Order: sequence, then C-alpha cells, then structure tokens
Amino acid sequence: MKFTDRLLEKTLPIWRQNHSHPFVQGIGDGTLDPDKFRFYMVQDYLYLIDYAKVFAIGAVKADDLETMGKFATLLDGTLNTEMALHRNYAERFGISEQELETAKPSPIVLAYTHYMLHVCQNGTVAEVIAALLPCAWSYWEIGKELNAIPGAADHPLYGDWVRMYASEEFGELASWCIDLMDKAAAGKPEHELLKLEEIFLNTTRFEYMFWDMANDKQMWPGNEIAHAGV
Repeated sequence: MKFTDRLLEKTLPIWRQNHSHPFVQGIGDGTLDPDKFRFYMVQDYLYLIDYAKVFAIGAVKADDLETMGKFATLLDGTLNTEMALHRNYAERFGISEQELETAKPSPIVLAYTHYMLHVCQNGTVAEVIAALLPCAWSYWEIGKELNAIPGAADHPLYGDWVRMYASEEFGELASWCIDLMDKAAAGKPEHELLKLEEIFLNTTRFEYMFWDMANDKQMWPGNEIAHAGV
C-alpha cells in the first residue's frame, strides 16, 4: 500500500464530509448563495497567499533539484493560475483590488495558515508535503466530482471554479503532491509516518472548517471584538 493510500483510508470519513459539505454541493448544483461565495473568494485569496509560502518553504527544504523544481512549479501554479482565477472572480462579484488587499482573515483562515506555516518552518520536507496535500488533493477530487454533475461546469457563476479544479493542469499539480508524499515517506520509521498522518489529518480537518466558515460567513464574534484596535 502506498503511503497516500494509507492516509486516505485513515481520513476517509472526514474526507467524504468535506466533499458532501452543503457549500461544496451548492457550487455543484448552482444553489449556493452568491454572497457566501463572495465571502469565500476573499478568504481563500488570503489563504492562498500563505499557501504559496508553504511551497516556497518546500523548495528551500528540498534536498534534490527535481523536488525543488516541483515545489517551484506548484508555487507558480498557485500564484499565477489559481490566484488569477480569484482575481477574475473578484471583478465579477464587484470585489475591488483594494478590498482584496485590505481584507482581514477569518479566525479559521488564521488558524489554518498559521498551523501550516508552523509545521513547515519547523518540520521536515515530508511534513511540508503532509501539511499542504489535503488542500490540493481534495480540491482536485471535488472538482472532478462536481464536473460530473450535468451543467455544473457551465454555470454562469461557478462553472469557471469547477472547470479550474477539474482541469488536467490542476490534476497534474495535485498528482505531483501525491507522488511527492509517497516519495518522501518511503523508508521512514513508523513513528515518523504517524506524525505525517497527524499533520495530514489536521489540515484535512481544517479543510472542513474552511467550508463551514465560508458557508456561515464566520468572522470574529461580536462587533466589539471584530473592530477592536482597528
């Protein structure tokens, strides 16, 4: 069994919850409230800024040129393809460049990105891959599942999103991450594999919390807390 097969087997219940989340399903059947998607796009844009840093850390920690090059490709894909989609969507939803640049992350985005960066800055290259893998892998799987829904890829608001994550190009990026994980885990003792499992599980949990956050448009509770110090 490949290590990524083991990861998926261990996390399958929450993995399926991510894919069946009402927010995700609302994208697929076109019933999602556009205001919720607008909130999601701003928060995901902020998330991707730090997600790109994770790939940069991976390139620094890589011990061979091939792995360094793959991380560089993933960094380029995130900055210049995935974030470009978000900027295009921003225009469509009336989100100005200033709003994107001045937006504040939600508590979930802060927690998720800080956890990833902490793991990556203090861990091994294998731990970097385990931290970033659930996002890339699950988005590819979600994109393919939603793309199979009749009309989802042609929806005027969400079709571009579905096509992006179901695309062959994004699939190549996700597959690289999966292959990197298997390569990095090869030959490691069980106690290190268990640590990688824990990291993968935690960021998979954060993926679910991210969908929940977007669906409920969760920011800091209470106006006093939300605007304290601003």
